[in-house]
Amino acid sequence: MTEIALQGLVDALRLLPGVGVKSAQRMAFHLLQHDREGALRLSQALSSAVALTRHCQRCHTFTESPVCATCLDSRRDGRQLCVVETPADQAALERSGSYKGLYFVLMGRLSPLDGVGAADIGVADLLERAGDGIVEEVILATGFTAEGEVTAHALAGALKARGLAVTRLARGVPAGSELEYVDLGTIAHAMGDRR
Repeated sequence: MTEIALQGLVDALRLLPGVGVKSAQRMAFHLLQHDREGALRLSQALSSAVALTRHCQRCHTFTESPVCATCLDSRRDGRQLCVVETPADQAALERSGSYKGLYFVLMGRLSPLDGVGAADIGVADLLERAGDGIVEEVILATGFTAEGEVTAHALAGALKARGLAVTRLARGVPAGSELEYVDLGTIAHAMGDRR
């Protein structure tokens, strides 16, 4: 293996979120020194995922089929549509077991400073999907970052204008936490959204 190939591996690993130069080097050296079989498996899995994974035609999440298993599941409540930013957000909601409706994955959030507008995150597709005559409630489950709040606000206005009920995920103090360790913004929202 040449130094160019090793540097190429380090550079590729740095594409992962949260991975800096040192972490990428450690991973590359570990794979090459201790787990070449694992490195080949990783390479094949990445290649396969890139070749076979596409967006669901209905909700935009990742799938290998034209329509994902969640959208095809007749046990899901089609009257509820939960809007999330990413497939990872959808997976987290699914793991909670608390939601039995359908999803729409934006694949991002509005960020005017970064040049990300409504067309970039599929707002037109969302409005068409939500206006199918079956959806009654749209649950906005975007993040509580500044961009997530802007996205939720913009979507809420557009969806309400079409006569849909729009709700937002509640936010507040996490279960099992102590108030003295919770950030002030979370405490303020929890107090304002108390029930």
